Amino acid sequence: MPTRREFAASVFAGLAAPLASRASMIPDKVGGVAIGAVTYSFRTEPHGPHGDSVDIVLRDLKQCDVGITELFSPQIEQVGSMPPFPRPKPGSPPPSREEMMARFRAYRNSPEAKKAREDLRTWRLNTPASYFEGVRKKFDETGVRIFAYTMNYGEDFTDAEIDKTFEEAKGLGTKIIATSTRVSMAERLKAPAEKHGIIVAFHGHDQTNNPNEFSTPETFNKALALSKMFRINLDIGHFTAAGYDPVSFIEQNHAKITHLHIKDRKKNHGPNEPFGEGETPIREVLLLLKKNKYPIPALIEYEYQGAGTPVEEVTKCMNYMRKILA
Repeated sequence: MPTRREFAASVFAGLAAPLASRASMIPDKVGGVAIGAVTYSFRTEPHGPHGDSVDIVLRDLKQCDVGITELFSPQIEQVGSMPPFPRPKPGSPPPSREEMMARFRAYRNSPEAKKAREDLRTWRLNTPASYFEGVRKKFDETGVRIFAYTMNYGEDFTDAEIDKTFEEAKGLGTKIIATSTRVSMAERLKAPAEKHGIIVAFHGHDQTNNPNEFSTPETFNKALALSKMFRINLDIGHFTAAGYDPVSFIEQNHAKITHLHIKDRKKNHGPNEPFGEGETPIREVLLLLKKNKYPIPALIEYEYQGAGTPVEEVTKCMNYMRKILA
């Protein structure tokens, strides 16, 4: 039986194998560390028809010179699959996570939201694999690698719908689904993950007062114990805000971590800040990856209140990380 390290190595080798034929691949490594951004960073961009949304996301990634990404599912699913977030006026900052969650809570119990949720379920169950293969082809042609697929599972997901999301990931060419979900959902994700051979990487926040929220080493370990297909998508900003040290955690658990979300937050559940202005040890984390050659991509998740557009702010963050790693 392979060790955890051997299993992880085989998975990442499988992810990297198709890349050799992509002559147009945007370079994603600096100092041996893969850096990029999650497409959620561009969530305030216009959310148009399928093709338009994909094109907008790819345009933004290219403008930021991002070659590796985690693809946020609402940006490729049907219109109405996420709450309406008005695009900020030029020069105004995007809404904070707290503002977005408040809007979501106000929206989710409305008749419009309930209909949109049923429409989305129907769309997922009936959309053929060829649609997702087409999305993957666009990314391949642009030279951007879909490292992971974001699917945030709620308790309202049916078993058939959950199973279909793993088929979506296959069509997109990734072996990793990153999810913000409850600890209690891990039991329901175990069988489909093992059936499809897709890793589920649990993303944490900083709600340490709720044992059903991924936020502490104990909540992550509870899920990891359930399946060999479970891993951690460590958000170093949230982990810092929750009161933990991401550097030591990565050193001790690197074989269980698929990728990192990079943001800068203050400790003690503090706010998101521009890179370099919070208390998250971004520099130390990146240099740890570089020194120990951990095959863990570091992906920007832009959530602070920036003065520029998402493209401008993500570009600043990319340059910040490149400077550290160069």
